[in-house]
Amino acid sequence: MYEGVVQDLIDELGHLPGIGPKSAQRIAFHLLAADPADIARLQDVLGKVREGVQFCTICGNVSEQEQCRICRDTRRDTSMICVVEEPKDVLAVERTREFRGRYHVLGGALDPLSGIGPDQLRIRELMARIGGEEVTEVIIATDPNTEGEATATYLVRMLRDFPGLAVTRLASGLPMGGDLEFADELTLGRALSGRRAL
Repeated sequence: MYEGVVQDLIDELGHLPGIGPKSAQRIAFHLLAADPADIARLQDVLGKVREGVQFCTICGNVSEQEQCRICRDTRRDTSMICVVEEPKDVLAVERTREFRGRYHVLGGALDPLSGIGPDQLRIRELMARIGGEEVTEVIIATDPNTEGEATATYLVRMLRDFPGLAVTRLASGLPMGGDLEFADELTLGRALSGRRAL
């Protein structure tokens, strides 16, 4: 334990996702040794993030304006919506350069044990978008974990009543460069069931 504000800083840093006690301590002492100008820039950016970043009124992605740059881009295919859990997932899909449609950020995944149900996510907004736009395909790109699978299953049930709407799920399976002998049964099973003709 350190005294006063140093321990307070370590404690606050430790609340950040992915930052354990040791990492929080290293970051705190790095900040203590940093140039005052660097600290001022960090404070300024943190203040701007809190006040200047909002969520896109259409898709729920982070944005500095009412609509994010993807929703404002007229070159995007408005007939396809890729549903993701968090804004960071939008960036992951964008890095592939394979998807030219638009997104819908749910703001999480169904997790009844944590009190997160359909009303806590942006599912109602997704239904309104599909009903009001000329959407022909919804790609469900939730995480391949228990919560993501539960969310995908729930969305499939909700979307099956829209006529002419194709609902697809991201394929899952073996990573490039991976060896079959090291794949777990669930991953290998999904790879087999999701196989495609060559």
